[in-house]
Amino acid sequence: MAANDGTASGVGLFDLADKRLAWIDRRQQLLAQNLANADTPGWQAKDLKSFAATLTGTSAIDLATTSPQHIAIGAGGAISGVDRKALPEERAPDGNAVAIDSELTKVAQTNDSHALVINLYQTYLGMFRTALDR
Repeated sequence: MAANDGTASGVGLFDLADKRLAWIDRRQQLLAQNLANADTPGWQAKDLKSFAATLTGTSAIDLATTSPQHIAIGAGGAISGVDRKALPEERAPDGNAVAIDSELTKVAQTNDSHALVINLYQTYLGMFRTALDR
């Protein structure tokens, strides 16, 4: 199940985990920029679109609509899409829009998501090893 480059490919779950980890990495970069520029006049806080929005329309998991009651998936955004609507309501007198407490909360949530994805990835690898009797 692993490709020659050491990554898991051909398994939707592992591809999904890889995409989630890439999204988490990009989000942590943006949040770090926000915190680093907390005192920069006029800095606008940035964040990514939700991970669910980045998956809309991708083929990470091929879902079949076998019933008219199924929800159809439409075309959507990319991992690099920055959501500028996530700006705080308050600004400093110098125009800075970074709310440190909000940014630190996002960093903690992103860290928790990273730990969850890594744990799930390792658990499923363990199940594959068990199934292959290794």
